Amino acid sequence: MIYVAENLRFLRKSKKLTQAQLSEKLGLKRSVLGAYEEGRAEPKYNTLIIFSDFFKVGIDDLLLKKLEAGGISPKDLTGIQLRILPITINPDTDQEMVPLVPIKAQAGYTKGYGDAEYIGNLPQFALPFPELSRESTYRLFQTEGDSMLPIPSDAYVITEYLSDWTRVRSDECYVVLTRDDGMVFKRVINHLESEGELLLKSDNPAYNPYAVKADELLEIWKVLGYISFALPQPGEGLLGLNDIRNAISTLQNDLTALKTKS
Repeated sequence: MIYVAENLRFLRKSKKLTQAQLSEKLGLKRSVLGAYEEGRAEPKYNTLIIFSDFFKVGIDDLLLKKLEAGGISPKDLTGIQLRILPITINPDTDQEMVPLVPIKAQAGYTKGYGDAEYIGNLPQFALPFPELSRESTYRLFQTEGDSMLPIPSDAYVITEYLSDWTRVRSDECYVVLTRDDGMVFKRVINHLESEGELLLKSDNPAYNPYAVKADELLEIWKVLGYISFALPQPGEGLLGLNDIRNAISTLQNDLTALKTKS
């Protein structure tokens, strides 16, 4: 049985809000909210996400549990209750396609990530790499900025969908989608079970790490590799042999000077 209508009424009243007040907070028409509460219309998935976020209730709970009877589950740290992952299948090969989220589409992705039509309209590819299993779901995200150097800006990171957020492995790289910051590409430290948050770090030491609470998370994608068209220049990022010899010679001279003084 679906309880969304009576659950919306219960949750709204538990916050002591009128339909007009809640509609204004959520950016909905009051008549539309009234139709949801009276069971005359059913909210679309994106609207369910808005309700889930505002009331801090899992979508499964909102739909399937009578919350007035005490059916609210503890805070979900896995992300499993949050959403259904939309995918695109090539009808000719029956193969799951890999959507590409370029920089210019990332603002829209924050709102459309759960919308099958939006995902279907993104560029789609079949990646021929033997390292990628046909059993997993992948996505390409374009990077921006220098926070994850040496991976350059405008690279395309290949990611695998992580259905259980508690399986984030500390000090590995992930694309994290959050409500406030949108899509970010960071190295992650997992404090979900101990502190209810993830610590996001940049590989570029010029950027400070920051924490993201579990209820701010929307999606997590594990980074497997990247594709870049920015080829390095000869010797870029590497010390030449003469540089190494000079550095060793300088260290030896410094050590000799210290011994002489002592």
